[in-house]
Amino acid sequence: MHRLRIENGRCAGVEYSTADGNSISVASAGEVVLAAGTIGSAKLLMLSGVGPRAHLGDVGVGVTLDLPGVGANFHDHVMAPVVYNSSRPMPPSRSAHGEAIGLIQTEYAEHGPDVQLLFIDSTGIGLPGDDGSVVGYAIAAALMQPFSRGSVRLSAPDAGAPPIIDPNYFGDDRDLRTMVTALRLARQIGAAGAYDPWRLAEAAPGPAADDDQGDEALRNFAKAACQSYFHPVGTCAMGDTDMSVVDSELRVHGISGLRIADASVMPSIPSANTAATVYAIAERAAELIGG
Repeated sequence: MHRLRIENGRCAGVEYSTADGNSISVASAGEVVLAAGTIGSAKLLMLSGVGPRAHLGDVGVGVTLDLPGVGANFHDHVMAPVVYNSSRPMPPSRSAHGEAIGLIQTEYAEHGPDVQLLFIDSTGIGLPGDDGSVVGYAIAAALMQPFSRGSVRLSAPDAGAPPIIDPNYFGDDRDLRTMVTALRLARQIGAAGAYDPWRLAEAAPGPAADDDQGDEALRNFAKAACQSYFHPVGTCAMGDTDMSVVDSELRVHGISGLRIADASVMPSIPSANTAATVYAIAERAAELIGG
């Protein structure tokens, strides 16, 4: 989709292209429901002139509505793995490689569990420098209540141009502190006797990040090895503040006939995988639209 058609304060339709390159404009007499995700919904709003005035001006998009919260408040469950060489071949996965998960509340938690441990029967999880030669498994640590906030911004006024995504992982040092604690917990579990028949050696972080090296080695490893858990939220946050984008009924502030129904409306991320919350948002949107 190229953009939303916004006329006289109302979303009147959408513009999009087909696979053969034809541009199509569709009018809407009712409501438009945007469900392009945390990255896509923010991008489409900004392409349509709805977003932070200064940024839209910088990239050459005419301002329809100055809504500064669009594209802000990006956050995610950032993850880093402890990886082990296995002493034997790994059996075929029975659950898409995520064999078990567990929530933990560290000493730094403010509102319930703040770390998830994910037990993975594979090492193909994007470690820096991984050439695929490690046969083994991983215990990944994910921050479930991150403090850091990033952003989604336009790189150009063209719908085909990729957005600029700055996740700002570990922008708040409290997240890096918690990740170091989580990696230590993952290593403790990985060193347990139950793993003795499988564990050959720790491939990463490895000996360079032994406890006698202090926190700095694990901090550096976390920053180098971190990756998305693919749970981004927040760029069109629900609320009634100056940085809110939608209200409690998913309606975009300042524009009639437009709702958003995806993870972008979550003002803060749940301490759980986000799929169930997205399903609930979709169900609520259906109720609201159906009256």
